[in-house]
Amino acid sequence: MVVCATEAPPAILDINNSVPKDMYEECRQSVGQYANSDLWMGFHCGNTSSQCLVQPVLQHQLIMHRLMEPDKEPDITRGTLEGQIKSGPISIFRIQSTSDATLHAYVANGEVLDLNPKSFGSIGVFAISEMGRFYRHVLIEKRFPHHTAVAFKHAGKTLFAACRMLGLQDVFFNRPKGVYYPTENPF
Repeated sequence: MVVCATEAPPAILDINNSVPKDMYEECRQSVGQYANSDLWMGFHCGNTSSQCLVQPVLQHQLIMHRLMEPDKEPDITRGTLEGQIKSGPISIFRIQSTSDATLHAYVANGEVLDLNPKSFGSIGVFAISEMGRFYRHVLIEKRFPHHTAVAFKHAGKTLFAACRMLGLQDVFFNRPKGVYYPTENPF
């Protein structure tokens, strides 16, 4: 769905890595209006298109190499494409079934910041307004896994509309500050 919405290659990334506080403080001038809770590391072990990376490099998968081939030249763990993800607009999106066979989805617009993520893999520092609340009250509460599709354009409007056209009743999005989620404590 992301490819159809953007006509560009997407990525599947982990969204469970926060930006360390010291890194946030070090880059505070570059993050603009975003709070540290709005930032997260989008990461995966080399499955992002070279079009979306700054100076992509073909590597070996570090975590698997440590486990499968310690103290050896990489052989079976070769072949990951690594690099910092290019800065610019993004949307995150996921559609899935619940255990009772009901489809639900989420979508949010944001951006990749031009910050050195200081790590390996296909990785970037992502920013979505009110991400901390969105993560807690949608991703965790609604039991979405930590992998998300990333569109390298703002595609929220199109993806939301497509989900509604498919008949999805639950299409979640990040709510602005002061607009509470149904289960959020206003105090």
